[in-house]
This record gives sequence, structure tokens and C-alpha cells, in this order.
Amino acid sequence: MSKPEFVYVTYIETTPEKLWEALTNSEFSKRYWFDTEVRSDWKMGSSFALVTDGIISDTGEILEADPPRRLAYTFKHERFEEMRDEAATKVTFAIEPHGGIVKLTVTHEGFAAGSKLLGAVSNGWPAILSGLKSLLETGHAVAIPMEALGKIR
Repeated sequence: MSKPEFVYVTYIETTPEKLWEALTNSEFSKRYWFDTEVRSDWKMGSSFALVTDGIISDTGEILEADPPRRLAYTFKHERFEEMRDEAATKVTFAIEPHGGIVKLTVTHEGFAAGSKLLGAVSNGWPAILSGLKSLLETGHAVAIPMEALGKIR
């Protein structure tokens, strides 16, 4: 039996290079990821962290970095006790150009049965990726109230 996973596909009017920059630039991520910085040097084997207001919420290791096509890292939740003991999972971003738009597929996998983290990311990723899409297309991230999302960070 396969482990549970979360998959999200969206089409964004941008270039693969701009999308890669949005996914890997700390200042840019703060604009669409609820003021969260992505921190890494984006080299295979390097560390990865999500940091909000100086608090590390998630950590991992870069598994794959093929700009501007593919990015993958392990994802270990650190902030909330009820999810902290869960094993690390894997997040993969696949970026495919289609004319003047880009297809972005985000796959978050490797969850144990009954994972609380899976529920949290299932609420979080759509909001984060909606903000990313609107920011790249309009210059403004959509404002989704945190209380609408439950505990995601």
C-alpha cells in the first residue's frame, strides 16, 4: 500500500526562471508565504529551513535542485509538538513551460497513515500556492486569513 500524499497542480502566467526565483528567494517568499522565509543555498545536500518571525517551523535537506525545472527537499516539521515527532516527508516542485505559462506541480509525500502533518499541509499548500500565483501574475499576493486555514505553521 502506498503512503498518503498531497499533490497540487496550477498554471501560472510567468516564466520558469521567475517561478524558480519565487520558490527560492527568501525576500520573495515572505510576500506570498505568510511572511515566511525559505532559507538554503539550494545545493544538493544543503540544509533547508522555513523561518517565520525568527522561529524555525520546518527543516530539511535539498535532495534535488535543477533550476528552473525541478526542486526537491525533505520536510521535517519542528514547530508544533503534535507534528514534531512525525518522520520527515518529501516536497517536490516540478516546473514545466507551456508557451507563455508554466505548469507547477507540487507533490508532498511520505506521510505515515493518520499523519496530522498531512492535514496541515493540505490546508497550507493551496493557500501558499494561490498567493504565489497571484503575486507572480498581478504583483499582489491574495490575502487569505490564517484563521481560515487552521494550524498550518
